[in-house]
Amino acid sequence: MARLARLSFPGLPHHVIQRGHNGQPIFLSTADYQRMLGLMLEYARQFEVAVHAYALLPDHFHLLMTPQTEDGLPLMLQAIGRRYVRYFNNEQSRTGTLWDGRYRSTVLQPELYLLPCMLAMDLNPVRAQLVSSASEYAWSSHGHYIGSRVDRLITPHAQFWGLGNTPFAREAAYADQINAGISTSLHGALTESTLKGWALGSPEFLQELQKRTPRRLTRGQAGRPPRAKDSP
Repeated sequence: MARLARLSFPGLPHHVIQRGHNGQPIFLSTADYQRMLGLMLEYARQFEVAVHAYALLPDHFHLLMTPQTEDGLPLMLQAIGRRYVRYFNNEQSRTGTLWDGRYRSTVLQPELYLLPCMLAMDLNPVRAQLVSSASEYAWSSHGHYIGSRVDRLITPHAQFWGLGNTPFAREAAYADQINAGISTSLHGALTESTLKGWALGSPEFLQELQKRTPRRLTRGQAGRPPRAKDSP
């Protein structure tokens, strides 16, 4: 079966996951994390992609981004991937692939899933038992959103601005959501949709999105194409 084309819709947020080959580490030092963040900043600006959130873990990374053009997101990730592999291989005196195939991604309905996706990303280091709380982890955008540091890479989405009328109110509201966490089922839906390339949103959102691409956006019944819902 042919691989599904990856989704790329200008003006909509996309969740991206890139893993190390066979689960191997892709970050081994502070310099590695810093190098990756520098490349992300460089190419996000070059290819007009707004980065809303990130989480760099030892063997994979997450990004939440909105491209302004149809090819901005894939061009950004391709450039980052190539440059970082050259850097990492030189630093470790190694050759060969670093990534576990191509990156995985999907598009999210921002009103329903953007903030939950940010929460899931920020909480991943806690789930991986790297830290006891999200605020302790240095290599995610969490610190920017709770006001402990300013991150030049980050462009907050309108959904975050809607959390409060002042920076303090937004930071406090986001910290409260982190403390509340997200359900296992919601975390699973976010991860599965990204790894399998299915868009995540309401039926109405998906119906409108389908008008912009011939590529199937959701899992269909085995052996059958998706059917439009009959009119009442």
